[in-house]
Amino acid sequence: MYLVQVDADKCTGCEECVNNCPQVVFQMKDGKSDPFQGSECVMCETCLNVCPTNAITITEM
Repeated sequence: MYLVQVDADKCTGCEECVNNCPQVVFQMKDGKSDPFQGSECVMCETCLNVCPTNAITITEM
């Protein structure tokens, strides 16, 4: 299981993680990315690769 976090200060709301995550971990909330289904993360690292501001972190629990 993985803990997916988004640093709201770094997130610009570009929606790249929302549009590219194959597991639908992210949604937009108040103009920022929200990992509302973080438990679905399979650590494919797609979100890490597409986030232009490095706002996303994933840690193994």
